[in-house]
Amino acid sequence: VQLQASGGGSVQPGGSLRLACATSGFPFENYAIGWFRRAPGKEREGVSCISASGGKTYTPGSSKGRFTISRDNAEKTVYLQMNTLRPEDSAIYYCAAVRTLSESAELLNYYCSWGMDYWGKGTQVTVSS
Repeated sequence: VQLQASGGGSVQPGGSLRLACATSGFPFENYAIGWFRRAPGKEREGVSCISASGGKTYTPGSSKGRFTISRDNAEKTVYLQMNTLRPEDSAIYYCAAVRTLSESAELLNYYCSWGMDYWGKGTQVTVSS
């Protein structure tokens, strides 16, 4: 199972970035995928997660309304569109995967809160003026 996050960079507050998580080595369509982040001195947190079919998404807390997760099963890639970025969004962003076909919102919430089984290397996002 391989996941590779890309698309990070430095932007000013209010700006946008689109992260991509390219995957290989597993049946992508059978896995829920999530984006997580860790800022210096802070706990890892779930940013947005999407079910295997793409039919369910979960975007908690401060990300809601600003971040949109999507997946392209043909390209085996998950995207995170981040708009109206704030300095507190600065962190290393990781994508992760867990094998589940469940469309349960509660289960997706669980995975997005507690983490998934497979992790990729992160991409740095820095928001500052």
